[in-house]
Amino acid sequence: MDRTHSPSPAVLRGEFCHWQLNPGLYHYETVIANQFTVCLRCKGQTIYQQVLSVERPSSLQGWNWGYCGRYAFYHALYPRAWLVYELPGQSVVLTCRQVSPVIPRDYKDSSLPVGVFIWEVENRRDEDVQVSIMFSLQNGTGAKEDGSGGHWNEPFTFQKDGERVAGVLLHHCPAVNPFTLAISAREKAGTGVTHVTAFNPTGLGREVWQDLLRDGRLDSPTGKSRPTEKGEVTAAAVCASCRVPAHGHKTLELALAWDMPCVHFGSKEKLHLRRYTRFFGSEGNAGPSLSHYALTHYKEWERKIEAWQNPILENSQLPSWYKSALFNELYFMTDGGTIWMEVPPDCCAEDLQGPAGAGFSHLLPVLREYGRFAYLEGQEYRMYNTYDVHFYASFALIMLWPKLQISLQYDIAVTVVNEDVQPRQYLMCGQTAQVKMKNVVPHDIGDPGDEPWQRVNAYLMHDTADWKDLNLKFVLQVYRDYYLTRDSLYLQDMWPVCQAVMESELKFDTDNDGLIENGGFADQTYDAWVVHGASAYCGGLWLAAVCMMCKMAEVLGDTEIRQKYLDILSKGKEAFERMLWNGKYYNYDSSGSGTSSSIMSDQCAGQWFLGACGLDQGEFEVFPKSHILSALKTIFENNVLGFAGGTMGAVNGMRPDGVPDTSSVQSNEVWIGVVYSLAATMIQEGMVEEGFRTAEGCYRTVWERLGMAFQTPEAYREKKVYRSLAYMRPLSIWSMQLALERRAGQAPALAQLPPRHTHP
Repeated sequence: MDRTHSPSPAVLRGEFCHWQLNPGLYHYETVIANQFTVCLRCKGQTIYQQVLSVERPSSLQGWNWGYCGRYAFYHALYPRAWLVYELPGQSVVLTCRQVSPVIPRDYKDSSLPVGVFIWEVENRRDEDVQVSIMFSLQNGTGAKEDGSGGHWNEPFTFQKDGERVAGVLLHHCPAVNPFTLAISAREKAGTGVTHVTAFNPTGLGREVWQDLLRDGRLDSPTGKSRPTEKGEVTAAAVCASCRVPAHGHKTLELALAWDMPCVHFGSKEKLHLRRYTRFFGSEGNAGPSLSHYALTHYKEWERKIEAWQNPILENSQLPSWYKSALFNELYFMTDGGTIWMEVPPDCCAEDLQGPAGAGFSHLLPVLREYGRFAYLEGQEYRMYNTYDVHFYASFALIMLWPKLQISLQYDIAVTVVNEDVQPRQYLMCGQTAQVKMKNVVPHDIGDPGDEPWQRVNAYLMHDTADWKDLNLKFVLQVYRDYYLTRDSLYLQDMWPVCQAVMESELKFDTDNDGLIENGGFADQTYDAWVVHGASAYCGGLWLAAVCMMCKMAEVLGDTEIRQKYLDILSKGKEAFERMLWNGKYYNYDSSGSGTSSSIMSDQCAGQWFLGACGLDQGEFEVFPKSHILSALKTIFENNVLGFAGGTMGAVNGMRPDGVPDTSSVQSNEVWIGVVYSLAATMIQEGMVEEGFRTAEGCYRTVWERLGMAFQTPEAYREKKVYRSLAYMRPLSIWSMQLALERRAGQAPALAQLPPRHTHP
């Protein structure tokens, strides 16, 4: 999952334009030299040679550019994608299958920095044709630093277990975070692999083009290229060729690997090893073995991915758009500035948990076995594991890679019990506050430009120690994770932390009525939408967390704590209904202000989590079922159908008179991740058709009308204004899948699966 070139927005146009090798830092330029080119030969003559790109660039003008996009077709079900090229006038069809090893519950192969391109060639001609696919790649990422000098390429072959791959290594040698790119192809009977070690990607490129044109092969010089001079850029190419009989099929297999085993974050204080180094070493020489592994294992990856995806794809009751959204939103698991690091083997428990964390008996085994995982709030909001947002996105992790969710939770728990007294200035408030208070959940675990895990809370808009939702979201996730995994060691470790954060949260119940109050500022995930007094959002999360405290205490036999929270729950439920229920829905807050009666689309967030954990009925019915159904129907009629003709999902806030709440920049927005969680809540409550209709508006808007495939934003407005492209929260769509599985009687699905052993 530490990846740069998974099937991504780039492949929609057949180009590589989206890089993230240095943790959390993106470079979006299209790298023109990074291309696939096809050469067709019949009877010893080249009859067709074309770069498979619609671009017409100013460099490499000796190549044949401008492939007609009408003859190319793209399909994606992440982590797979297909590009079909019907070569005009040639009676040859190419299908490029792109596969990344992003496989649920596979903690080895999912960490590998590789992608495979399988080219299926269909020859519809009445004669044999020789087909060559050339894969060219620039040494670097297309950034200015590519010309810094000292970079070099070399050919390689790697043979193991009777399987041989050949290609070129492109060594990129900056002072910080050097890396090697490897392009390769599989050699097998009937398939030849040739290469060009180095060429100038800023020139005309005629020598490479003519080399391929001559005989459908490349010259394959031996030896390393010389290191580049300052200001010079270099590239390489690999070509796989085969003869395809008349009306026959053949397959050519190429791969890309990227080996940056050791990384520094921006502060350069610590050297971190990526997860895959456990299996392929940390010397920076893994390119050949990674390439070989990818080219000899991709069929197994495809089988595993199909076994996971097919039951959903073949379910005729699920709409097609939902199947696309469910899998393709997972792009963010790897494209969210994702880092997956090893814990050093000589690391002890004290190193990880600090002096205050001695109670975590299972922390070291979990982090040693599964590593530390982090992803950005968004590609424009550079904070790792932003916790109020991860609350929504975490369904993807707990359902597909549950051990990574548990590892992430241990990292959060450690920061809760430890105290950080470094002062920090807050941008919007002009005040200084501690970076992190003890027994308070952090907003995030740090900035990639600094030193994540070491210094947390990179967020500078508010002092989040007074936020009302962070502590509650920790408790809710702990029980949800336990419910889905039945990991009792995890629950035991987290129980004291849950008690500590709830005790810390109790201070927000200023009138001792069993219900917390918001502080008259934007003190929760809606960090520009002010809340006064009791609120539907935070009050609902609070009651859900209190309910889960009762349940966890029951599981662990802690009768005293159970009784304490039962008493709070009894009082709090009464206060919540009395102060917020208006007969149709729960008011935004209890302040009596001009917008306190707004209809908030996220007012049932507490019920959403309770329902996902089977705590929404009988003795655990925190919110009256009739009230939840009435609130959801009101949201559907007003925030969904009453907004943009029912075609754009649910607006965050709607006034009872049918106009959006414009009291803040966020009340007037649609948050895609919130809409998916709302849809999941509707499905849980039996409003399946309404749930799908609600979520479909977001999918159609983002993936079709706005053209933001694989870069789903946090928010948009009715008039094509959007904010924060490529955002974490929409991963909450996996809570819709959990709700559907629960309705079909399949949950908790994870608890029925045996734990995987992860060593190769």
